[in-house]
Amino acid sequence: MGTADLNGDRPSSLNREQQRNSIDASTAEQLTEAISQFEQDDSSPVGVLYGIGGSFCAGYDLQELEAEAQRGSLNFLLRHEGSIGPTRRHLRKPIVCGISGFCVAGGVELALMCDLRVMEDTAVLGFFNRRLGVPLSDGGTVRLAAAVGYSNALDIIETGRRIYAGEARRMGLVNRVVATGTALGQAVNLAFSIAKFPMASLMHDRNALLENANAYNKPGFHVASYNEIMNVTSDMITDMQEGVKRFKNSEIKGAKTDSWHIKEKSIPDWEKAEIEIERQNQKT
Repeated sequence: MGTADLNGDRPSSLNREQQRNSIDASTAEQLTEAISQFEQDDSSPVGVLYGIGGSFCAGYDLQELEAEAQRGSLNFLLRHEGSIGPTRRHLRKPIVCGISGFCVAGGVELALMCDLRVMEDTAVLGFFNRRLGVPLSDGGTVRLAAAVGYSNALDIIETGRRIYAGEARRMGLVNRVVATGTALGQAVNLAFSIAKFPMASLMHDRNALLENANAYNKPGFHVASYNEIMNVTSDMITDMQEGVKRFKNSEIKGAKTDSWHIKEKSIPDWEKAEIEIERQNQKT
């Protein structure tokens, strides 16, 4: 987890590149603290969250998940604010999410926690945890249906399939689709475009929407989130144990799988030049 403040000038980053920015207990705690500090900072009206190293977030850390599953423990699911961060409450200020590479399993739930999502055109979303027998536990069953509708939410949750940028944008799962390599810069631009407005009326309208949106008001959200966690059963823990073992064995044996493969997209020269200019601007 990066140590930078969560605001438009210095976005906050998930920084576990070798683990595709999967979230362990320590990272979840640091993310929760970073967002709490952002919410208390009156000089930062809008935040940006992104992942270092080419992927946004691969969900809950597999090694920690395996240890919890072997103990038959639900402790990681029962953390007060959420197993991967403050995902079981409404954030008090807007955060824009920059999605690159993989945003899967709990990573999708983390992205849904944010107000707006900017997705690169080669990025991939999906509840890959379906194949491991790991249930959603960070507000995904509540926020997803509110974002894309009941039918689309059932499709995404039940199949665990890949969702590519075009479909994600059409169904309302993300708000913007941008060129590969530009999610952070475009998310920052979007955050600044929001922060320039008078914030009192903007926050009034945002909070009124959260209060009044169907199936997304505060009492309903908290009750639904509680039900999402408390309905996890011992049979699910057994499925998790077996699923993690299968996944690890397939990785060790080198079984061919396209689970983590992203199809390369050809980029015209003019777009490569634009991406390089944006990268240089981010460094200055």
